[in-house]
Amino acid sequence: EVQLVESGGGLVQPGGSLRLSCAASGFTFGSAAMSWVRQAPGKGLEWVSNISSGGGSRAYLDSVKGRFTISRDNAKNTLYLQMNSLKPEDTAVYYCTKGGQRGQGTQVTVSS
Repeated sequence: EVQLVESGGGLVQPGGSLRLSCAASGFTFGSAAMSWVRQAPGKGLEWVSNISSGGGSRAYLDSVKGRFTISRDNAKNTLYLQMNSLKPEDTAVYYCTKGGQRGQGTQVTVSS
């Protein structure tokens, strides 16, 4: 059974940083491309970033380029999202995904 458990969210002031983690189990993590998506209050899911199975290929939503960095540690079965220079519009529940499956999410709130 695929399990994805996100953590690391919280309340941060504009300009601050957070590092999200996603612990994966139930599949061969090192063979799977992974993504982060988010859902802001009252809106639909929005793709944020993805990374290839080996980590050599990464892509980002335009609005987070230069601020967010996706990475993975295949030895630890863990996906990361480093978020810097956070803005109020980054407020959302963040999910890691494998294909169409996602975890329970972690809340990120950017507010002064």
